[in-house]
Amino acid sequence: MLFPAPPMPAFPSDQGSDSQSHLRYEDCTQDGRLIPIAIPPSLGGLFQNAIMRHAGARNSIKAGIIPILTRQTIGSLDQPIRIDRPIEIRAGFDLAHAKENGEVTRLFMRAWSEVHGIAGRIGPRQVEGELSRAGTLFSEYTFTRLFAPPDQRRVTRLEVEGYPAVPEASYDAPPPKTAQEAPAGASWLDELAPDPAEIVFGLDHTDANQHVNSLVYIRVFLEAVQRRLATAGRPLKVRSQAVDIAYRKPCFAGDRVRSHVRLFEHEGILGAAGHVSGVDGKPRCYVRVLLGA
Repeated sequence: MLFPAPPMPAFPSDQGSDSQSHLRYEDCTQDGRLIPIAIPPSLGGLFQNAIMRHAGARNSIKAGIIPILTRQTIGSLDQPIRIDRPIEIRAGFDLAHAKENGEVTRLFMRAWSEVHGIAGRIGPRQVEGELSRAGTLFSEYTFTRLFAPPDQRRVTRLEVEGYPAVPEASYDAPPPKTAQEAPAGASWLDELAPDPAEIVFGLDHTDANQHVNSLVYIRVFLEAVQRRLATAGRPLKVRSQAVDIAYRKPCFAGDRVRSHVRLFEHEGILGAAGHVSGVDGKPRCYVRVLLGA
């Protein structure tokens, strides 16, 4: 089971990318399975080879219209792959719009990737397998005028050369709070409660976008989930196999946050959901994860 996301479509030649990359040791578990937070960097080739070369993307940035990451849905399969072999990545993007009462309300860039690796694991007497799918990613970006006054940031038309004014595709973007809901048919195992550990962000948590990196929130939440499992007397030898995260407000070096976690079970699969909030109690992101052995 993975969290729901739009299926990966076929892409025009100027909106897709096939690339190779290499894994770090920390990108796979001890048995060779890809961890979810190793998958989003697979979009790097797409940005370099397609998005940043696309006339529409370049012109929208010049116009001050920026696609801001607002959601990621990540899935890691049970297929172990070799970290000492290159991975192959198929990725692409499209544009979409959302409507309310017949009026366009938001515009999106959507990106997908699939990561394939050589089946197997490193070690003596290991047999090299076939190229196999190991992980998937769907990323939602919302177009905004990032540096405009707050009441002028919403984008409902792309008046730039290279992009349609209103993308043809329609996208029913799920509300951010759905990323802290249990999947349909799941049962809650406890109540939403704050993690005992407060996290203080430093510069090592930030990136070139001048704020805390988007993957840091996932790691912070997963560590809180592990503490909750220990407190509840649950098995601790688990891995995250799916993540759904919706971003609300960025954090910066020096900010303090705390995870709020609740456990659920769905058809024998354990999971956790909740949010990471600031000292003001307002969520910076909503997160849910599925766990496996």
